[in-house]
Amino acid sequence: MSKIKAFAAHDVAAPLKPFELDRRKVQENDVYIDIEYCGVCHSDLHFVKNDWGMSQYPLVPGHEIIGRVLKVGKNVTNFKEGELVGVGCMVDSCRHCSACEEGLEQYCEKGSTFTYNGPDKYMGGMTFGGYSQKIVVDKDFVLHVPENLDAKAAAPLLCAGITTYSPLKHWNVKKGDKVGVIGLGGLGHMGVKFANAMGAEVVVITSSPSKSEDARALGAHHVLISKDEAHMARHSNSFDFLLDTIPVGHDLNPYLGLLKRDATMVIVGAVEPVAPVQWRTANLSEKKISRLVDRRN
Repeated sequence: MSKIKAFAAHDVAAPLKPFELDRRKVQENDVYIDIEYCGVCHSDLHFVKNDWGMSQYPLVPGHEIIGRVLKVGKNVTNFKEGELVGVGCMVDSCRHCSACEEGLEQYCEKGSTFTYNGPDKYMGGMTFGGYSQKIVVDKDFVLHVPENLDAKAAAPLLCAGITTYSPLKHWNVKKGDKVGVIGLGGLGHMGVKFANAMGAEVVVITSSPSKSEDARALGAHHVLISKDEAHMARHSNSFDFLLDTIPVGHDLNPYLGLLKRDATMVIVGAVEPVAPVQWRTANLSEKKISRLVDRRN
């Protein structure tokens, strides 16, 4: 074991403060990483404040980790010392259930191990995240990061990036599709970039007219103000896909009306309950609403 400096929350009300934690000795399948950058995800704030009622203190947040490999275990052949790597939201799973065997460890039937605030089967207690100097992670949960990327800018790709890329890829967004990105925050700005790169006609749907300039700078072709009922009506039944990134509970019905028949809206932002949906409208037009946990395809 080695002592590592970190920042931890110790209760729901106190600010993060310096903390010292133990990292396990590098085992045969492990990668030991010197953390250079760690993104600040809104989930980190929820965990620090115990908004979801599952936080265990002391809690070291951080699951958007970028760093350099310091050491690898004897069975590790796909990473080498000095290489730039990343770690996202998970650091372990059962490896044996049907989901894990298909490479979908996030759906592990026995429960994935989160990068922090998850049961640590090696050290006991709970896992500690990326608001720390170093971390030891099984090789199967470490990612290669291209050297031509800005490391500090790449960190949010480990959560916000995959959260928005995954549904766009899974629902086969392609050139010529009309894609709406609802909300322009940490998730939304990533969705705009990805959808634009895929060749879609990208529309940012926002309640804040002040975000219009930023939306276009990020790659949006149009901006639709959700509070403008006439503007919304002109876009009804016209979208091939909607990516809903709003981080709090909200009314889905105005956005559902934007979808074409047999099109899908995917919710990646709100964890809280949303307002009741007018299912008769959705069913008659075969419009679909989905939540998607990060996938690899």
